[in-house]
Amino acid sequence: MAKEVIVEGEHAPAKDYTDPPPAPLLDMGELRLWSLYRALIAEFIATLLFLYVTVATVIGYKHQSADDACGGVGLLGIAWAFGGMIFVLVYCTAGISGGHINPAVTFGLFLARKVSLARAVLYMVAQCLGPYAGSGW
Repeated sequence: MAKEVIVEGEHAPAKDYTDPPPAPLLDMGELRLWSLYRALIAEFIATLLFLYVTVATVIGYKHQSADDACGGVGLLGIAWAFGGMIFVLVYCTAGISGGHINPAVTFGLFLARKVSLARAVLYMVAQCLGPYAGSGW
């Protein structure tokens, strides 16, 4: 949250920070940077791990027998797996790629001009290919 500073003689509050400039729409120089490809690998692996672990949790719940009702993960375990995986993966990839992990988040950041078109498209491709690899397809 921004701390509002009231300047004497003015009634409008001023921000105590400056917004970064918007990302350029087409930044083809970015394609030569190793940091872009490192971020793509991070997004790919994050979506791969997310789908792999959460599907494995659901499969573990489905293979639970009726007489062993207390031995499986249960519905709460599935919810914890989904929430915990998102928490851990965003924490691990936030410094590398921004921790988007979702094409909708990337598209929203592109619309807000926080990422360039090339980065957004490549992120979305990596985020769509990761789950295919995670599902064993």
